[in-house]
Amino acid sequence: MRVLVTGHHGYLGGVLTPMLRAAGHDVTGLDTDYYADCLLGPAPAAVPSLAMDLRDVRPEQLAGFDAVCHLAALCNDPIGNLNPELTYEINHRATARLAEAARSAGVSRFLFSSSCSLYGAGTDDRPLDETAGFAPVTPYGESKIRAEQDVAALADDDFSPVFLRNATAYGFSPRLRGDLVVNDLAAHALLTGEVRLLSDGSAWRPLVHVEDICAAFLALLEADRGTVHGRAYNIGVTAENYLIRDVAELVAEVVPSSRVTFAGGASADARNYRVSCDLVAAEVPGFHPRWTVRKGIEELVEAYQRYGLTIEAFGSERHQRLRRIRALTEAGRLDAELRWSTR
Repeated sequence: MRVLVTGHHGYLGGVLTPMLRAAGHDVTGLDTDYYADCLLGPAPAAVPSLAMDLRDVRPEQLAGFDAVCHLAALCNDPIGNLNPELTYEINHRATARLAEAARSAGVSRFLFSSSCSLYGAGTDDRPLDETAGFAPVTPYGESKIRAEQDVAALADDDFSPVFLRNATAYGFSPRLRGDLVVNDLAAHALLTGEVRLLSDGSAWRPLVHVEDICAAFLALLEADRGTVHGRAYNIGVTAENYLIRDVAELVAEVVPSSRVTFAGGASADARNYRVSCDLVAAEVPGFHPRWTVRKGIEELVEAYQRYGLTIEAFGSERHQRLRRIRALTEAGRLDAELRWSTR
């Protein structure tokens, strides 16, 4: 297929783009490039790309594509909280406009990178499946709900959306995100000797390796349309739901001479949920997740050592998305609407 990947210079995109190419697909990227130079190790091989803001995409730019894998977004809760209205504009309304443009251009498949954060504050002890109610606790989570609803309304005989509700990601990518919990705990354990918890560790969280998320995109891209049309899937493995304190203990086991510590005033995290990923396992036989959190911690530690990561670099704007956005804004390179004023 001829596939457009939005956000191909991001954390997920840096893994998905090479995976799609290796599977034989013709890939083009689209990215405004907030994070293009935020690398740890070599950059992935370049692909043809459109350097543009998601908010400006028109149907003519999507002509000739068979599918869109839509990853681009303001990527986490802290950035979303900076300006909730801007979060809704980019993550919700720009996503809906992108889907409308794709349908107008004759794109047949639209795979949307949603999030299990839309479940928010789970109130049930059982893992939540795709029929569970939503209880978002942040603008980021709410924006994903609104985007799903608007894109779902566009589904017809010619336009087939699928919604990937990703569990919390971890694992190595050339454009590493240090603000993800497993990535963060592994880095601090290796580089400081402390597995530093900012909460009390009592929250549940589903966790999934970045490569497994990308493998799900590939499997759903190639899946039978009649099976997956208009469907939402929790992406991960049901057995990979963890209490955050148990993740910290795993990190301490993997990283010699490290110990679990708690930040002063650590309290419970409002984001607390487990999810069932049984539906994707049952309906998408081409999806074969390979990773566990323990294996992912081992991979991260090896990559951090191989590329000479320091604690100063890990905490810098290179690997912390919120710090990157703030740095670009304070330098006058991004305006208040997070559009480039200077490159």
